[in-house]
Amino acid sequence: MQIISVLPSQDIDRDVAWYNTHVGFKIAHKDNMYVVLKRDKLYIHLQWHADTKDDPLLGGSVIKIFVKDIQPVFEEFVKRGTVNKNKLRLKTDWNTNEFGFYDLNNNAVFFVEDI
Repeated sequence: MQIISVLPSQDIDRDVAWYNTHVGFKIAHKDNMYVVLKRDKLYIHLQWHADTKDDPLLGGSVIKIFVKDIQPVFEEFVKRGTVNKNKLRLKTDWNTNEFGFYDLNNNAVFFVEDI
């Protein structure tokens, strides 16, 4: 089985462009209110919210993407301008190497390597 994270979005087209430029994800499916983004065998879903009392955006969601070798992934995101070179945390107390960033809706995206 798998878990698919669905992150809130205020602007689907804007966020598709950001995930393409800064994270390397491409459109697998898209309509006006929902998009499935894909990179290799990884997926992120974004769902539009009006950010009103009846349809709050909320924000603050977190996803963690686990990888086998974090260094080339980190270097790619430094090159893309998504993170700066001092964001890689090596040998954390919980036995990972990791880095993260926020998307345009304040969702946290972490890349993690178990060590």
